[in-house]
Amino acid sequence: MKKYTLHLNSKRCIGCHACEVHCKTNKKLPVGPILCEISHPPLKAAKGFPMTEFQFRSCYHCEDPSCVPVCPTGAMKKREDGIVYVDQEKCIGCLACISACPWSVPQFNPATGKVVKCDYCMDRVDSGLKPACVSKCTTYALKFVELKEI
Repeated sequence: MKKYTLHLNSKRCIGCHACEVHCKTNKKLPVGPILCEISHPPLKAAKGFPMTEFQFRSCYHCEDPSCVPVCPTGAMKKREDGIVYVDQEKCIGCLACISACPWSVPQFNPATGKVVKCDYCMDRVDSGLKPACVSKCTTYALKFVELKEI
């Protein structure tokens, strides 16, 4: 079974946030919950010149995710291909998964009263497409690759 991950080429990223916009659009999310984050650390020096690199932080789809076993309704699940996702029909918005995640990746969606998180746009992946963030990355900095390629 193939297992996937998102990979950022930080040298190509310009921090335009198109990935975030298209993620939210695909998931029909309001302004607020962040399923991924583009940030940049303080300037560094390279050959005497200031420079910065953008960092992309999303769900790590852990091998042994701490968010899954704490969910009282079984809404937080992990597929055989490694994708960790929230079954919106079962989620009661108790926030246990947010507390259990060391990176606070799951987010509360106030519009629905439920938790949301990056699921690699599994509906798109199941149809042979790339996640929305990857397909709309203006500089092709984001890649959706097999875990073994990293």
